[in-house]
Amino acid sequence: MSNISANDLKTKGVSAIEAMLEHQPEAVISVRGKDRFVVMEIAHYHYLRECELEVALAETRADLAAGRAVRESAEAHLARLEKQA
Repeated sequence: MSNISANDLKTKGVSAIEAMLEHQPEAVISVRGKDRFVVMEIAHYHYLRECELEVALAETRADLAAGRAVRESAEAHLARLEKQA
């Protein structure tokens, strides 16, 4: 990932980001020499969010298959939580 300095961003504006994103999906913005932010096109962001949700779904399915889940009413759930506190 290439870096865009905050100064470049200030002087060149969004065109500095656009130029970086032509060659890669993400660009890092550095402030005072330290990496601080990552920018990307919205389509790439949506793709990454979808990947996160797929992982969460896979983890949930694995928990269900391994018996690491409890099926109970909301009242029973609250009572169990109060006992744990």
